[in-house]
Amino acid sequence: MKINLKKLSQQVVVITGASSGIGLVTARMAAKQGAKLVLAARSEDALQQLTSEIQEDGGQATYVVADVSSQEEVQRIAQAAQDQFGGFDTWINNAGVSIYGKLEEVPIEDMRKLFETNVWGLIYGSLEAAKHLKQRGGAIINIGSILSETTAILQSIYSASKHAVKGFTDGLRMELELDEAPISVTLIKPAAIDTPYPLHAKNFMEREAKHAPPAYAPETVARAILHAAENPTPEVTVGGGGKMISSMNHWAPRLLDKFMENVFVKQEQAEYPAGPLEHNGLDRPTGKLEARGNYDGHTRETSFYTTATLHPAVTAAVAVGAGVVLAAWLGKSGSKSSGKTASGKATGQTYRGVLPTDSVKPVH
Repeated sequence: MKINLKKLSQQVVVITGASSGIGLVTARMAAKQGAKLVLAARSEDALQQLTSEIQEDGGQATYVVADVSSQEEVQRIAQAAQDQFGGFDTWINNAGVSIYGKLEEVPIEDMRKLFETNVWGLIYGSLEAAKHLKQRGGAIINIGSILSETTAILQSIYSASKHAVKGFTDGLRMELELDEAPISVTLIKPAAIDTPYPLHAKNFMEREAKHAPPAYAPETVARAILHAAENPTPEVTVGGGGKMISSMNHWAPRLLDKFMENVFVKQEQAEYPAGPLEHNGLDRPTGKLEARGNYDGHTRETSFYTTATLHPAVTAAVAVGAGVVLAAWLGKSGSKSSGKTASGKATGQTYRGVLPTDSVKPVH
């Protein structure tokens, strides 16, 4: 069955983990594009603030206080969408938490709690969405990570959960296709994103956690998510830096191991001590609307790599146009370097030009 996704302005969108980072930015962006929103998170104060903000700007939103590690609470999110808007068209499983520290030092109970949110919460949401969308069609968008493909040292249990997310998401996509269900299933794999993710993690390291470079703005992920809400897209990697890590894991896994052990392990730790262990998003909601985190480097606001993968026709056209300009410039350069003017007279000089690299965007 052909999958026909509505324009975002005609959609009802459910977002879990909507009170910070990627979820928060996606909610704001979707509201500006006219989507009706069902926002879910554990902090009622943050959800009330976000809902009021959207409504004051002329948007439509409702919220549900819910912990996605409970299947009953996930079902309440779906019921709220049904009660308020008559259902939903896109379900975004974004809620997630992390842990930093050596595996031997992280309590098993914390590992289980992380999996309850990152994996089981996503499974509950996906199955609830699939049950609903089989009748009307729509999109299920799961937030994985580049760590769905590889493992970040000292973030091993988080990486393991994102491997599970990829395995589940790929299996769900194939089974729904087998059933000819009109549902698009997308896995979004962000690289390091400048959100409060490190600050909300439960941190067993001596130093504060932070992202290793390069880090991208949460808006880069939000744009990919909303693209997938309108266009059936199996998988998107956000950030060329993340794609590079995934490729290295595929082609030179032992080299990546050594990079993790000797370079990355230092890059993901700040120069200052870690805060109190009890201040974390694993054990309790943070209660604040926060889009950005503690990344102290240059945050990349766009990703040319991701834009190219989502809009290949546009990118190809830009590349062709750039090629035409470059060819014309080289032709002009060649005529000048011959030492003659248009009339064929020698100028006595050789042209020394500079390639106009400022007009060519770098790959991010």
